[in-house]
Amino acid sequence: MEVKNYIKIHNKESFFKKRYPFADPPSLDEKKFCIHCNEIITVGDYKVELLDDKKYIVCPNAPECDGSVIDWFNLTEEEIKEMTK
Repeated sequence: MEVKNYIKIHNKESFFKKRYPFADPPSLDEKKFCIHCNEIITVGDYKVELLDDKKYIVCPNAPECDGSVIDWFNLTEEEIKEMTK
């Protein structure tokens, strides 16, 4: 079994903005849908996995979920309300 190593980030907003792989990073309080664990997550709850001396933004539900930032999708307010009923 592979042991995952997560590191603490002191300035999560700065780290996230610098390493977000797409244009226009979302705010840390934004909700997204992780397609790996099928959960609504809050962006700012992300974890950082250290693998081969590289840092990866991963799902807050890691290690149970193996999703990363590229697996998070936008939801409308209606979709969020419907999914949290």
